[in-house]
Amino acid sequence: MKALDISRIGHAGRPAAPRWSGALLMLTLNLALAVGATGARAAPGAHGPNGEHLDAPGPAVNASGLARLPDGSVNVPKLAQRRMAIRTLPAPTSQAAVTVEMPGRVVADPNASGRVQAAHGGRVEPGPRGLPIVGQAVRRGDVLAYVRHHAEPYALAAQQAQLTELRAQRQLAEARVKRLEGLEGTVPRKDIEAARAEAGSLAERERSIGGSLQVREALAAPISGVITRSDLVAGQVVDPRDVLVELVEPSRLLVEATTADPSAAARIASATLQGTPQARLQLLGAARTLRDGVLPITFAVTAAKSGTPLPLAIGQPVTVLASSKERVGGVVLPAQAVVRSPSNESIVWIKSGAERFIPQPVQFRPLDSSTVVVTQGLSADNRVVVQGAALIAQIR
Repeated sequence: MKALDISRIGHAGRPAAPRWSGALLMLTLNLALAVGATGARAAPGAHGPNGEHLDAPGPAVNASGLARLPDGSVNVPKLAQRRMAIRTLPAPTSQAAVTVEMPGRVVADPNASGRVQAAHGGRVEPGPRGLPIVGQAVRRGDVLAYVRHHAEPYALAAQQAQLTELRAQRQLAEARVKRLEGLEGTVPRKDIEAARAEAGSLAERERSIGGSLQVREALAAPISGVITRSDLVAGQVVDPRDVLVELVEPSRLLVEATTADPSAAARIASATLQGTPQARLQLLGAARTLRDGVLPITFAVTAAKSGTPLPLAIGQPVTVLASSKERVGGVVLPAQAVVRSPSNESIVWIKSGAERFIPQPVQFRPLDSSTVVVTQGLSADNRVVVQGAALIAQIR
């Protein structure tokens, strides 16, 4: 008789479940979860708050998205390029003027500026329009304030005594004139005229000394312009030759640049201010004597558009970009095309593919406030990013 396999007999004498029943149970549970997830999906036609279809599959992940690649280049998809307003241009080689940077500062034109000083000391009194304030526009001849002179006690007593003496002499002279006029015909006419002249002279001297006791000096504007400094306060006591008010005509300013090269002025063809395209510079001349080891060069500043104010202030430090008469070969680019790398190196971004940009170290020289010339690092077949380079450099 064949032996009975006890392992295949279950309770109540029934055969045991097959060994693959556990795997079948797990498969059934996974199918149920998948069906439940499918049932929780939004019904066809459902829309989100922005009008998107919730039942539509999500956007595919682009493996070549916005990112910096291991070799240092940057991958920028076309959609991101449009959002960042990236523009590229070919880099043809051309000739440009050599530019030299010179530090400078804005100074006042001596023919369009002035100072108000008191010739004599005294106490300040407001003018007809009150005391001047900084930024106020005035015209030439406007009275800004008065300075009332106060003499020393001894000098004041001497003037008053002299005034009293002159008053008495005038009265005696006028009485003598009346007596002589009453004897007209018996007294020579020359004596009457001499008495009248003496009386008039004494009256004029009395009037002059009497007026000096209460005299006040009018502080008038020497030019038409804007007040840049005012140190006047009502009741203030000032000394002679104190600078009380300074004025300047804001449309006529000068820029004083400095250089260590004595021959630089002879090579300058034109000049601009870095970061200030609203201003134009005109070379006036260079000094022939070094000052603190450098040579001052003076430029006149005018507005690029007539009638517009200059965005400059007296004493403001500026950088003068002087274009030389010499020429240099290179690639002329906008100044914003040159950016700094993480290692603080000057670079430009070259487009090497539809979505790939490569950083290229370059050497450049500024031409004016908005243009540079790249002298090394580029070739004629490169396509350089001229707008949005700073945004590409920020991609990590």
